[in-house]
Amino acid sequence: MEAEAGRRGPGVFSCRLCALTAPYSYVGPTPPDARAVVLLEESYVLKDPFTSDKDRFLVLGSKCSVCSRLVCVGPECSLFYSKRFCLPCVQENMDAFPQEIRQDLEKRKAPSKRPASQPGSRT
Repeated sequence: MEAEAGRRGPGVFSCRLCALTAPYSYVGPTPPDARAVVLLEESYVLKDPFTSDKDRFLVLGSKCSVCSRLVCVGPECSLFYSKRFCLPCVQENMDAFPQEIRQDLEKRKAPSKRPASQPGSRT
């Protein structure tokens, strides 16, 4: 029971790959006030600042199951496949993942199909 109490926030989450930082309010698999929600990993969770609904939350990230580095849930930093993996560990262990995961990662790396002659929409 003491370990459970020790996992509660608050604190500051910091992704080791993209340097995203955000305050978290809880660390663990069962966010407080979230009815019947059990996350599949021990996650850093923030109460949703965009709603007054106290049972809403945002998952910021978790530890990589291979190297224990803290990484955010962003697709540039990690993926979840039964456990959280940082992308550097995924790249090092690519053969251990199913073909579907490898194809998904290839799609992420593919550059946009916009021809170089067409400028972006920013002006």
